[in-house]
Amino acid sequence: MARVVVVHGIGQEYVGRRSLRDPVAAALADGVELAATAGDITDPALTPDDIDVAFYGDAFRAVGRKGEPPAPRSVADLTDPYEQALLEALAAAAAPTADPAARATTKAPTPRSLQRALNVLLRSPFLPGPVAERFLLGVLRQVRRYFTDDTVRARAAAAVDARIGPDTTVLVGHSLGSVVAYESLCARPDRPVRTLVTLGSPLGMPALVFDRLRPAPAAGHGHWPAGLDRWTNLADRNDVVASVKELSPLFAPRPGTADARPGAVLRDIPVANGWKAHDALRHLTARETGAAIGEGLVAAR
Repeated sequence: MARVVVVHGIGQEYVGRRSLRDPVAAALADGVELAATAGDITDPALTPDDIDVAFYGDAFRAVGRKGEPPAPRSVADLTDPYEQALLEALAAAAAPTADPAARATTKAPTPRSLQRALNVLLRSPFLPGPVAERFLLGVLRQVRRYFTDDTVRARAAAAVDARIGPDTTVLVGHSLGSVVAYESLCARPDRPVRTLVTLGSPLGMPALVFDRLRPAPAAGHGHWPAGLDRWTNLADRNDVVASVKELSPLFAPRPGTADARPGAVLRDIPVANGWKAHDALRHLTARETGAAIGEGLVAAR
């Protein structure tokens, strides 16, 4: 089994584990090599077989039978309260870098306020270039389904279970995949994973993500996965999904608590991904990401 397992983010329902694995493995190996060449880490000697992908995107793919709810075509189809709230929260995070005049929102979403929020995101670094409105609306639906549909949540957890083996010591989660990775580690403390790396993570987003985690946060603080030695969280300053850039105040192990492992640490590190702030491959090729992954691999020797 692989030494490193990567859990992908949203919008991957039309691919598969193998089609994701090759570009992900190449980008990850490049990031680790860059960090090793720069002297940040000792070269962990990665091979292609050391890297795998936990794939759960098929949980969101429509089965094509009659009676399936149609995918939203425009913001007018956005009627679910969670999806409306998530759209406005992402737009609020994007407004400082996209359209400051659009920060104002109403207490109750209206068609006008939702359209304004959508326009902010379509012009933000989160979605560079021409992006179909339907794609963004589909993203909102996938996040909502993960947090409200136990079948989807269970399939995502099972995908991680299937790829983690006795040699897996580093787990990497991008975007919604960081939530899947975190919850999977919390649910299975018997795993050999000692290093968690989260990229563009929404884990700190209040109400819509943080307060819906399993296990539920206690007294405003998230649980530390038992057995984890190190957690590195990386975020681009323009990434609206990672609206809370620093996770250490919310998840860092607290001395004296039951889930605090001696010496365990959570580090928040900024990364610059250019005009694709949330892009998974740009995260993986970053020297900072390579150092975090390589550190975990070397520590496990």
